[in-house]
Amino acid sequence: MTALVFHSDFDDADAWEAALKAQLPELDFRRGGDPTGVVAALVWKPPAGFFAPYRDLKLVINLGAGVDSLVRREDLPALPLSRLNDTGMVQLMASYVTHAVTHYARDFHLMERNRLKRGWEYIHPRALSSHRVSVMGLGELGGAAAAALAGMGYDVTGWARSAKNIPGVRCLWGADGFAQALRDADTMVLMLPLTPDTTGVIDAAALSSMKPGANLINVGRSGLVVAEALIAALRDGRIAEATLDVFDEEPLPASHPFWGMENVRITPHIASITVPEGAAPDVAESIRRVLRGEAPLHQVDPARGY
Repeated sequence: MTALVFHSDFDDADAWEAALKAQLPELDFRRGGDPTGVVAALVWKPPAGFFAPYRDLKLVINLGAGVDSLVRREDLPALPLSRLNDTGMVQLMASYVTHAVTHYARDFHLMERNRLKRGWEYIHPRALSSHRVSVMGLGELGGAAAAALAGMGYDVTGWARSAKNIPGVRCLWGADGFAQALRDADTMVLMLPLTPDTTGVIDAAALSSMKPGANLINVGRSGLVVAEALIAALRDGRIAEATLDVFDEEPLPASHPFWGMENVRITPHIASITVPEGAAPDVAESIRRVLRGEAPLHQVDPARGY
């Protein structure tokens, strides 16, 4: 019998149990209770001290791609840590990003405002190749989004910490590459992990270095952006538009300035989610591997934060 403990205030425990038992029929799926014999924890933002009772734990699996909420904890055990990654998650993220970029490249945001005014205004479409997109972060999700945008005909630049090779995407790296990607963007898409190096990386100076009237899309982590700097840039027009899916506080408080800004689109952290049926095979395989003394799939380096 293989025991796993599940914790999430967001994900559907019943759906995960069914999906995992289809892969591991012998699985003892627990939502708490007796910690004895639990070898794997599948969690999203567990409470402080959550891991302490689980003395037999061999693997921690984060219920999502971003692991910043785990690696910054003092009670994270020194065990293999992996994240979720599945085809469905990648497809959902690519669909969100391509939609958000196209919303600006095709001037749909202006047409929405005209509709509210009952104003018919012809806005001549531009070639997608004339719209320059910078995707900041080329991991599993960012790389797929950049490739999807390039496949649609956009002029795509991608930036990563180290050199990457994605067909159709001009891949940059390093400090000079980061600055170049900022300067080039008509629309910037943030898909970086949140680490000590990336926290607040999009500050007032970074926003000022972008083209006047550029757009910003954040589907990574809210901590990448200094919110006060973004609000100021949106108010004075240095940044024309923003689509935001991640926030410091979720749900976003009704009093937050973003709600009242015409040039901000807000979505409730839904750019990409994991469907249990799609991710369960990888979770099951990671458990099998760790029990054999091997590394799990999609292992994370806690020191790097991704």
